[in-house]
Amino acid sequence: MQLSDPRQQQTPRGRFAWREGGSPEGQPLVMIHGWPESSYCWEHVAAHLKPGFRIIAPDLRGLGDSERTPGVEHYRKQEMAQDVISLLDSLGIRDFQLVGHDWGGIVAQEVALAIPDRVQRMVIMNIAIINNLKGNQEVIEKVRSGSGAAYWYQHFMQTPGLPEAMIPGAEETWLKHFLRTWNGEPFPQDAFDEYLRSFRIPGTPGTSSNYYRTFHDDAKRWATTAGHRWPMPSLYIYGNKDKVIIPEYLNHIEECFESLQVEQVEAGHFLQEEQPAAVAGYLNDFLDND
Repeated sequence: MQLSDPRQQQTPRGRFAWREGGSPEGQPLVMIHGWPESSYCWEHVAAHLKPGFRIIAPDLRGLGDSERTPGVEHYRKQEMAQDVISLLDSLGIRDFQLVGHDWGGIVAQEVALAIPDRVQRMVIMNIAIINNLKGNQEVIEKVRSGSGAAYWYQHFMQTPGLPEAMIPGAEETWLKHFLRTWNGEPFPQDAFDEYLRSFRIPGTPGTSSNYYRTFHDDAKRWATTAGHRWPMPSLYIYGNKDKVIIPEYLNHIEECFESLQVEQVEAGHFLQEEQPAAVAGYLNDFLDND
């Protein structure tokens, strides 16, 4: 299975790019990328998925080939979930299975909170579970105890004007730091080239930084989800060499779901590109393609 080149869709919430793969009559499978990537991050996984899916992979606002919207408020993850829902509605997609990695995993959780009756199954990869307040607090305590050096970039991007001033012209160096040092395995050159192309679109240093500038608003929102349990069957795939999403993020996550399966892959943060066959294997076993 191969993904298409980016397609454009105008929705009531703006212009969004998306890639499609598989059969138009297949089971809709929505796959949401994280930072600093795009929908291309699923290209290598798609090659290993079994037939029977219709992949819909959106580019989130401010990344890939979607619009570079000014205004930090548009990058709250609850708002970005509405972007995805609007795109799916525009494409005539009602019920679907859902996969999200990194910030895309947060957006996926917000989608599942907003329209739980439409999300048949959910897969989250290497990101916090937003209603896992107990485990997430343990992460904060671990970081404050001296394990926080890996998080420097978040403070960098939250500083007004700093990414906008320093990243343009140095996009390749910037991306290499994350895509070539966070990983546990070699990073595909084709994927790196694609992210470099889209990161050079004017405005991207600012819009991509807005993912982190909304962090405090997002955290206040997530605090309201305490006690929620995800009703749909769910799978968490963890790249266990991740330097940012440390193992403590998985503490207590089983309390947040009615039905949860947890699997690990020998990979860093970008597990879908470092170990695509292994990730696809777990997806094939868990997802329904009939």
